[in-house]
Amino acid sequence: MHDLLTGVCFWIALGVCLIGMLARFIMYFRGLSWQLDRVAYKAHLGAGFKGAWRSIYKWLIPFGTYGWRTQPFITLAFFGFHIGAVLLPLFLLGHNLFLKEKLGFSFFTLNTSVADVLTWVAVVSAVFLVLRRLVLPEVRIMTTLYDYFILLISLAPFVTGLFARYQVGDYSFWLNMHIFCGELLLIAIPFTKLSHVFLFFASRAQLGMDFGIKRGGMKGTKMAW
Repeated sequence: MHDLLTGVCFWIALGVCLIGMLARFIMYFRGLSWQLDRVAYKAHLGAGFKGAWRSIYKWLIPFGTYGWRTQPFITLAFFGFHIGAVLLPLFLLGHNLFLKEKLGFSFFTLNTSVADVLTWVAVVSAVFLVLRRLVLPEVRIMTTLYDYFILLISLAPFVTGLFARYQVGDYSFWLNMHIFCGELLLIAIPFTKLSHVFLFFASRAQLGMDFGIKRGGMKGTKMAW
């Protein structure tokens, strides 16, 4: 089972994720209205890129936007989970050894203690986000089983990784489950809300260009919007 998961299943999951997200990117930008969007972007690239950059980096900084500042606890939970979700898959020692073996390259590795802290912070943050959906009426009414499914497959690699890390029960079982959950997550990314892992940058750039050009960004110029 381990050889299958780390062999053909890994290549299938990686291929589906990368090819699927490339297709989603193309579909996203091709879906923009030429009359309402792209014609203005093309004519005012400088202002557009400035707005895009501002939109992206502001949303990547905790409390960098008004929306983040109005919900401090949600902001902390959101970033607590997402920081772990980004750093751990790329910079965990075991993951880098696997990358080196399969792809021929690796990144720098996190200190084991730092990785443990990030994992626990991500798990606690995810639990808080689930409780938020259960407790707050305004969020609960908008939540479906699909949303809980997304949270479940997002959290599963962390939980199974912790079981393997602390060797709870059968280590080989939890290691294989960790790999399986990670590959399931990769396959799910292009087809679910998890596509925001990549499409966040596309949507924030597009909205930033929109505001940087048409919605006050070029106020005082000859821009006819």
